[in-house]
Amino acid sequence: MGLFDIFKNKKDSLTEEIDEYNTGQDEKKSSDSKNDEEKYALETYRQLKAETKVPCVKMELNDDKPSIFESKVGGLGYIPHNEKFPADSKGRQLRLLAQIDCSKVSIEEFPKTGLLQFWILNNDLCGADFDNNTKQDSFRIIYYNDIDTSVTENEIKAKFEENEFDNDEMFPVSGEYGLIFNTDEDSLSVCDCHFETKFVEKYNQLNTNNKIESYYDITTDIDDIDGDTNGFGHKIGGYPAFTQEDPREEDTSYDFLMLQLDSEFGDGKDRILWGDARICNFFINSEKLKNLDFSDVIYNWDCY
Repeated sequence: MGLFDIFKNKKDSLTEEIDEYNTGQDEKKSSDSKNDEEKYALETYRQLKAETKVPCVKMELNDDKPSIFESKVGGLGYIPHNEKFPADSKGRQLRLLAQIDCSKVSIEEFPKTGLLQFWILNNDLCGADFDNNTKQDSFRIIYYNDIDTSVTENEIKAKFEENEFDNDEMFPVSGEYGLIFNTDEDSLSVCDCHFETKFVEKYNQLNTNNKIESYYDITTDIDDIDGDTNGFGHKIGGYPAFTQEDPREEDTSYDFLMLQLDSEFGDGKDRILWGDARICNFFINSEKLKNLDFSDVIYNWDCY
């Protein structure tokens, strides 16, 4: 081997070492950048959780048979002596999805007394009109402030009329369940229509050197860091969950989650099942809720 070859081999070896060093430095920078992103993402969400806390009431189902005057999911709802089951424009009776004894809900915007009812048609869309999600035809919101306790369950049963869907098992609730209410707090969910804007603003305030334009510009999955970000569960108030997307726009006036019912199944029993197992939501403007105006409500459900 000549002197030239010796120097050439040394040069090649040195080049390889430099390349390996540069590669290592690039990997280190990438790792450091990923760690910084995760750090800022976690801090962003930690601050958002603290800043967006609102009261909510979370609910649990129980197997006690509630009366027609109590909170429930499914079953028979209270109907005054002189009224009939609510029906759609084709005369088909709606079915009770949920009834809330408002005295059990400790949220400022919510009625303090009376019964708030959610009725839906038991067709293949569970009464939803996805082209006009506020049209109260195949769903209905009814509020009774004054309750006549002389009404009987047998009297209401006598008003029941079968419709064409009663044997198709499309109604999301299987059975009838009481409700247990737990006062709690809720923070902005990743599903909420306001989440991305608020997250990007906060993230860019914290990470001024690497600003983002969208939540999806980061690779960190917030839910992997903090599993309590998605908003699922039965509740009144707080922030919603979706398997698809929020039907509201960011400038929405429907700012209050009046009811959210999640799917609940297991142990061989499907208590609530929305499609292939997901969730429904009802939204209202908080001022209209305070004024007991239930004429303008969004009803939405989605699944995988």
